[in-house]
Amino acid sequence: MELTKDNRLRNLIVVGDRLLIKPVTHSSKSKGGLFLPPGYKEKEDVQSGYVIKVGPGYPIPVPADDADEPWKKVDEKIKYIPLQAQEGDLAIFMQKGAVEIMYEGEKYFIVPQHSILLLERDDSLFE
Repeated sequence: MELTKDNRLRNLIVVGDRLLIKPVTHSSKSKGGLFLPPGYKEKEDVQSGYVIKVGPGYPIPVPADDADEPWKKVDEKIKYIPLQAQEGDLAIFMQKGAVEIMYEGEKYFIVPQHSILLLERDDSLFE
């Protein structure tokens, strides 16, 4: 399969309780018509963006008592408590907990679940 700009994000694996978020670009003009300097919105504490990818969640510890039952098949799969966020959600998050990255010339944030303040989900987008 050839990598294109559209499918390059498939190669990214978000780990643990983190989300990959594409920030929403804000207008450079205020409601009153005042032009704001570049970076004005980026320096605010609260950001918003769309969830692009979601990590598997919080890992659940493997029980230690499995060693006492040698007849049981060993299941090495790690189990997770899933995150509330889903791909396509609009997330409002605290920028202080986020890490900004550049990937393929575009800006993204890697945000832990605990930095998410609010999610807006439009289920009609997926019908």
